[in-house]
Amino acid sequence: MLQPCQYLIHARDTKYCDAFKPILNNAGVNRVPLPPRSPWVNSGAEHRVKAGKDAALSRVILFGESSLRHVLGEYVEPYHKERCHQGLGHVMPFLSSPSANDREGPIECRERLGGLLKYYHRKAA
Repeated sequence: MLQPCQYLIHARDTKYCDAFKPILNNAGVNRVPLPPRSPWVNSGAEHRVKAGKDAALSRVILFGESSLRHVLGEYVEPYHKERCHQGLGHVMPFLSSPSANDREGPIECRERLGGLLKYYHRKAA
């Protein structure tokens, strides 16, 4: 389950205009604008947002905040626990059940979001 946002780190884009600031303040969100003229300072976060949009959000129809939270929760968990990460030498950072011999056994498929997200693994012996 996703926790409510306490901080919003944002660029100095025109969409964060004076009319938008009171909405965030009333929701209890602290705004943290990025420094001016620094387009690459938040590139890691922008990559993750684009990956989430491409993999999940652009392929479903959302009906309110609860469905958005459900889709994001279903995307974030396998993103961290069920996929190999390039920066970690193509290994999974959090193995849920490491098996003694993961080159043997039948391959299983875990599906999320009705088969939209799939993860393949070997069944533990």
